[in-house]
Amino acid sequence: MTDSHKNLKTGSPSAALPVFGHRSADIFKQLIKQILMFVFALVMLYPILWMIASSLRGQNEIFKNMGLLVTHPIWSNYVKGWNALSYPFSKYFINSFIIVIFAIIGNIITCSLTAYAFARLDFSFRNIMFGFMLLMLMVPIHVIVIPQYIIWNSLGMINTIVPLVLPKFLAMDGFFVFLFYQFIRGIPRDLDEAAKIDGAGHLRIFFQVLLPLMKPAIGTTAVFTFMWTWNDFFSQLIYLTKPQYYTVPIALRTFIDAQSQSSYGPMFAMSVLSIVPLFLVFCFGQRYLVEGIATTGGK
Repeated sequence: MTDSHKNLKTGSPSAALPVFGHRSADIFKQLIKQILMFVFALVMLYPILWMIASSLRGQNEIFKNMGLLVTHPIWSNYVKGWNALSYPFSKYFINSFIIVIFAIIGNIITCSLTAYAFARLDFSFRNIMFGFMLLMLMVPIHVIVIPQYIIWNSLGMINTIVPLVLPKFLAMDGFFVFLFYQFIRGIPRDLDEAAKIDGAGHLRIFFQVLLPLMKPAIGTTAVFTFMWTWNDFFSQLIYLTKPQYYTVPIALRTFIDAQSQSSYGPMFAMSVLSIVPLFLVFCFGQRYLVEGIATTGGK
């Protein structure tokens, strides 16, 4: 019997020391990794944490104190910010939610149907149209914003949600069309053929066979549409010029203009409230967000 076997059999300390030392090294590496990740996360989150802390400070203290500790919180900043503009801030939240809900519904329905047509149907100039759609993804919005504004203005649609919502029901977001297209391509065509044998048409195949399998892509589209539409400032600023139609981003910009003295505390307070919906949507939708990007829909 060799010496190593004797050590293992008798349980001598010489056999346990290398294992213990290896585990200690792994624990130390994990500890260093966790500390570095915590520091990196703190650096990334510092602007948001500072904004939250500043929403509870007085006007004279905000830019003098760059720390995150609030000794005497001023909760009245939230009350002042809520009623600082022409309308209560709830008005702007409602306007934003209306636009966001219609945008999500429009993108999910029309982009998925358009992707199904490109992925499953055979029609003339399909590849050319698909390539043109991908080409439009590279066109900056500033190139088409002026012609679009002239069209909507001639139709009398300024100060309505139509210019912000109607394009979503026309599959104008090529990114989501491509996302659904890639997802549908990962679903086996055998499912379509089996449904056709049962007498199903294209709409029935889409809604009863493919759509239930597209939940990750639908979740990804909903999360991205919510974030992009909720944070959209440029388009909403162009088409919404009356205070009763303002959304949250425009209201935050107007907030400073409406103050005779720049009240940063109430403005930061409303900024904190404006990111709460984004935080909740990301927390509840991150599973679909990751799954929709990582999977191919074949399961």
